[in-house]
Amino acid sequence: MSAIDDLADQLARDALDAAARLGDDRLIDDISKAIGASSPVSQEAFVSAVRIRQALARGRAVMDSRLTQAASQKAGPEKSGG
Repeated sequence: MSAIDDLADQLARDALDAAARLGDDRLIDDISKAIGASSPVSQEAFVSAVRIRQALARGRAVMDSRLTQAASQKAGPEKSGG
């Protein structure tokens, strides 16, 4: 990764965390606009990092849900045959 990508990714992590803690979905957009006012390249790197992290979080949630489902099915009571 380039320095700009590293910096944008760190800001994306911090912004996503702050947005979750504040319950403020608009925070990401506000940060993006602030960055874009002085550096469109940095803005694009930030937005890309946010989208990647959000997509990966959704993917992880699906995987975790399937693992939980599988674990609960294995731990459930066995049907006896007679």
